[in-house]
Amino acid sequence: MAKVVGGSFKRISPEDIRTSTSVLNQLVDVIQEDVSGSSTRRAYQVFVTGGVGPGVTSSLYQTVYDQDFSLQTSNPIMDMTVGLWYSGTTVQNAKTGEDSAGKLLFSSQSLMMREKTDLYKQYAANLLGDADQAFYAPFQIAATPGDSATNRIDNALIFSFKRLFARDSIKRETFAIRLYQSASAGAPGEDGLSATGRSNIGVTSTSGSAIFTDIGASVDQERTFGGSVGNVKNAANTNETVGLIWYDTGTVILDMEKVFSGSQKISGTIDAMATNSTINAANIASGKTVMGSWAGNAQAKLIPDFLVSASIDDVVDHVASTRLQSGTLTAATFQNNTNINSTLIFCRATADEFNYSTNPTFVNSSGRIRVIDEGQEDVQRTFTMPTTVGLHDEFGNLLAVAKVSRPIEKNDEKDITFRIRLDF
Repeated sequence: MAKVVGGSFKRISPEDIRTSTSVLNQLVDVIQEDVSGSSTRRAYQVFVTGGVGPGVTSSLYQTVYDQDFSLQTSNPIMDMTVGLWYSGTTVQNAKTGEDSAGKLLFSSQSLMMREKTDLYKQYAANLLGDADQAFYAPFQIAATPGDSATNRIDNALIFSFKRLFARDSIKRETFAIRLYQSASAGAPGEDGLSATGRSNIGVTSTSGSAIFTDIGASVDQERTFGGSVGNVKNAANTNETVGLIWYDTGTVILDMEKVFSGSQKISGTIDAMATNSTINAANIASGKTVMGSWAGNAQAKLIPDFLVSASIDDVVDHVASTRLQSGTLTAATFQNNTNINSTLIFCRATADEFNYSTNPTFVNSSGRIRVIDEGQEDVQRTFTMPTTVGLHDEFGNLLAVAKVSRPIEKNDEKDITFRIRLDF
C-alpha cells in the first residue's frame, strides 16, 4: 500500500512490483608495500615447538592489511600461506617414515611439515570436496591414466582474499598478480652472517618479474565443489598454466615450481630448534639456523630445501618481502562482483487521484480549498505538489519512505508514476 504524503492511500497491485538483479564491479588494487610491510602483515604465532633451544613459534597463515593492522581503521585484504601435497615429491623425500596410525614422520631438520600438508588438505576439502585430492593446473578433478605429474601442484602458494574485497565473487579475466620468479643474489654479510657468503632469504628481488593472470577464463569455465574455477596462466606465455583461482571464494592457488625458480639456491638464517652457535665466525642466536654455504649446504634450493626446513612464517615472509617486491606498484589486482537484488515498485497516480491533500492548510477556515488568486475558488483547478511517497503494510504501518528530487505538480490532467527502487 502506498500513500503520497499529504494525500491518501492507494493499494499496490502485484502487477506494479518487479524484481531484477544487477552486478556492481569494483576495482581492487593490492599495493606491494602493503604485502611486504611488517606493520601491514599480521602473524598470529599459533604454532609452538618444544625441544632444543627456545623453540620455534610460527603462524599457520599471515593476513595482509591495507594499512598498519594495529589501527582500528585497517581492513584485512587477504591471507597468505603455503601447503604441500602429502604424496608429492617434496613431502615424500623429506619424511623418515610413518607411524602405526599413518602419521608422517620427519627429521628435526624439517619444520611444520605436518602443518603444511594439513593446510593443503584443508583447502582441497573446501575447494575440491576431497581432502586427499591434489590440485591440478590446468584444472581437472583428478589424475587421468597417463597424466603427467607436471600438472599436479605439489607445492602450493595460497592467497585467500577477504569477503570485504572479493565481495560475492571475483570477476573472470580480471585477476593478475606480479611475482619475481628469481630471488635476489643477496649481498655479503646480510643477516649478520660472515662476509664470505651471501644471503637472499630476506633481500628484495629486483629483476625477473612476471605477471600471472586468469586470461581465457571466460571461455574455459569450470565448476567444482568450491564453486566456479579458472586457470591462472603466465601472461607472457598463455600456454603455461601456473595455478588456479576460485572466483566464488576468492582463493588463488599457485604452483611454486612454476611461478618461482625452484632450483635457485637459497641462503640465510631461518627459525629452527637450535642453540646458539658460531658458523664461519658469525654468531647464530638460539632458535636460528643457517641455510647456504655457511652451514655446508651450499646447494640448498628454494624447492625442496627451503620449503622443508623453514617455518610457514619464514616462507610467507620470504614470498611477501622479496617475491612481491617492496614499492608503490600494484602487486595484485582484480575486479569483484557485488550482486544487487532490486525491487521496483510502481506507484501510479491517475488523472483523478492525489489532486487533493489531507493537509489542514489545503483548505481555509470555511472549509474551501485555498487558491492562489482570491476570488478564483470556482475557477482554478485543484492541484498538489507531491514530494514524498510512503510504503505501508496491510495494517497501515510505515515501512519505507521515498523522496523525489523536487516537488512535482499533480492535477486532473496528469497521470504520474513514481518508480521506487529498493536495493539489497
